Amino acid sequence: MGKGVFNNQFLLAMPGTVTGSFAESVIYITDHGDDGAMGLVINQLGELTIADVLDQLDLSAHLNGEQPVYWGGPVQPARGFVLHANEGSWAASMEINDAMALTTSRDILQAIGNGFGPSRYLMTFGYAGWGPGQLEEEMAANSWLSTPASEDIIFNTDPDARWNAAARQIGLDPRALLGDTGRA
Repeated sequence: MGKGVFNNQFLLAMPGTVTGSFAESVIYITDHGDDGAMGLVINQLGELTIADVLDQLDLSAHLNGEQPVYWGGPVQPARGFVLHANEGSWAASMEINDAMALTTSRDILQAIGNGFGPSRYLMTFGYAGWGPGQLEEEMAANSWLSTPASEDIIFNTDPDARWNAAARQIGLDPRALLGDTGRA
């Protein structure tokens, strides 16, 4: 994986600047380097649950699979990605850092379904991608805020609260960024 400055960072969509499907998004950057960047949107729920995915893949499930699957971004929207605690050995795993890994193989889903998967995980369909220099240009245009990633926010914070929680990590009051506040 690349060792760019945005690896293992959250990107927070700037209110009023980033619109459309990325509005109010929190993106966890899994890879950043000379060839571009890749990340997963971690706060936009998709329409499926883990149980739905396991069922569609004819994988047995011995767990309550009501955990949601997220919309990870517009690139390869039919491809699944499992962001997880860096534990276990799975085909097609990429280590992000000592604590986190990303896996795209079916074996991790079978293990999750049988209760033998990683202790913490988040599944997405699709990812967000940037070509060479594109993310740097968007950062220079103030489209995104960057803050260190937090496993607690990824795995333990309600999806609707992740943007605010990540903003607070850098001492930012999210209300201060809203351009439509009234005056008394």
